[in-house]
Amino acid sequence: MIDMTCQTRREKRLKSWITLDPLTDRAALAAAMSGHDAVLNLAGVVPGATANADFNLNGELALCVTNAAQKAGVAQVFHCSTAAVYGHAEGPLPETAPLTPISAYGRSKAKMEDDLKRWYDRQDAAPALTCLRIGNIAGADQLLGVDGVATRLVDQFPDGQGPRRSYIGPATLARVIVALTTMACARSTSLPQVLNVAAPGVVAMTDLLDAAGQDWQFRPAPAQAIAEVWLDTGALEKLVPMHANDANPAEIVSQWKAVI
Repeated sequence: MIDMTCQTRREKRLKSWITLDPLTDRAALAAAMSGHDAVLNLAGVVPGATANADFNLNGELALCVTNAAQKAGVAQVFHCSTAAVYGHAEGPLPETAPLTPISAYGRSKAKMEDDLKRWYDRQDAAPALTCLRIGNIAGADQLLGVDGVATRLVDQFPDGQGPRRSYIGPATLARVIVALTTMACARSTSLPQVLNVAAPGVVAMTDLLDAAGQDWQFRPAPAQAIAEVWLDTGALEKLVPMHANDANPAEIVSQWKAVI
């Protein structure tokens, strides 16, 4: 069983949560990490959060968390990266694929990963670092989780199809994170520095909308739109076995509906 401590910058969600700003309360952040074996860094700036999002904060936050973890003697730090670091690259994409991000968000996460690697290479003793390149999370992207839209507009590409993405349901993601964190706490497995996180294969966004019972219609895809992002999850599956239906649109939608 994992003994978990959660941190927030704003109002506490539960009594056990710690409230602090990691960028300004760095000593308190390190103190909060003391006695823990692993840290999962979920802090970051994401598209659509604010009108003038400063994506550069993603690297600053990651280094801040890593420095605090080092001071606290933490063994493993997980940072959330994104499939957006791959850009237009054709899949299935292994972790060794070149990073060619096209969005400001993707570029900020690619720089975050590079900054962390450079930091790690300069240290004599440091926590192990793993950047989780997470695919689309059902309900956390701009497809299912958008309120107040009667009909979703879906990009249609020259092949007549809509976008296809490596997706993961929230329950599957939680299972993966718990499994990886348990390994880190037990110090039984050496985890890679980067790891793709998604259910195997790709899912058509239109299939997800159909499974959710939502209305949609095609529109011509703009020039910079990406038809497919397919993450190779072979490395993940060697660590955390996937269930047969994890990539099934109905299962993904069911997991999303269970948490909204």
